[in-house]
Amino acid sequence: MSNFLRILLAVIMIPVNLYYAVTGGFAMPAISRNDRYLFVHFNGNAPEQERIAFAVSEDGYNFRPLNNNEPVITQTKGKQCVRDPFILKGQDGFYYIIGTDMKSDEGWVSNHALVTWKSKDLIEWTDETIIDMRDYGGEFEHCNRAWAPEAIWDPAKESYMVYWAISTVENDVAALYYAYTDDFKTLTRPELLYAREGIQTIDGDIGYNAKTGYYYLYFKHDEDQTIAYVKSKNLTGPYDGEPVVVSLSPNGVEGSTIYNINGTDTFVMIMDEYGAGTFYMQQTKDFENFKPVRPGAFSFDGVTPRHGSVVTITEDEYNRLVETYGLPE
Repeated sequence: MSNFLRILLAVIMIPVNLYYAVTGGFAMPAISRNDRYLFVHFNGNAPEQERIAFAVSEDGYNFRPLNNNEPVITQTKGKQCVRDPFILKGQDGFYYIIGTDMKSDEGWVSNHALVTWKSKDLIEWTDETIIDMRDYGGEFEHCNRAWAPEAIWDPAKESYMVYWAISTVENDVAALYYAYTDDFKTLTRPELLYAREGIQTIDGDIGYNAKTGYYYLYFKHDEDQTIAYVKSKNLTGPYDGEPVVVSLSPNGVEGSTIYNINGTDTFVMIMDEYGAGTFYMQQTKDFENFKPVRPGAFSFDGVTPRHGSVVTITEDEYNRLVETYGLPE
């Protein structure tokens, strides 16, 4: 970033910084203990940017790109472009990435599949699989949007619940659906997870509050371009009640993801300020009340992130990624 841009940003942020300094509204970054963090994302809307990219962090707040912010995985099947990647570590010790199989050059209602990969070491990615919604027939036969999948382990079913947004030619108002998988190659038939009549609902992200037993389903609140949540004691719902808006960014946001700062009771939410080309960070301890992280206390220097996700990795895994791909000077 040039000095001019840094000065301009600082001037713009003076009113915001002053307000939070006076009110005590900024969150203090938590001190991460053990382990490291991997941020998996894509970089933009051009086909060559719709690829899997990695960034890493030692503290969960400051991320630096690997591989000079160039792709680390190049898709070979389906649309050969991927958006909205989500990563998790499976019960079997493997890492899994699941994303939107989509080339935005073809339009925003032009895709009908998800794409997945598997890795033991975060370096070699195998088992690239396309999961096509049209294969389920019936209401999904004319799917024109299968967006932003995520997954969470369901201990009650001893299986992974995958959830994502679906719309069809006949019903172009996207809603969130879920299905189960044991291998990230096949899914059970999708079932409705959460919908709002006449209002598009995308970018679902579920966080679990172990203290209260509630699951929080965050999503893009399309009416005002914010992030809102509904909650439930059951993973598959019902998620009842009026959505509660929690995003604090002054810009339109989408693609939120929430993750724990290792060894603490603090959870960080980052979100894509898609119009500004930036990311916003806020944090919470109860999944409902958030404070913004002070500008300057977090960074994505050298990263051009779009919608992605963060996972905890070990120090050895961090070192192996850095040795393989390198960090910026």
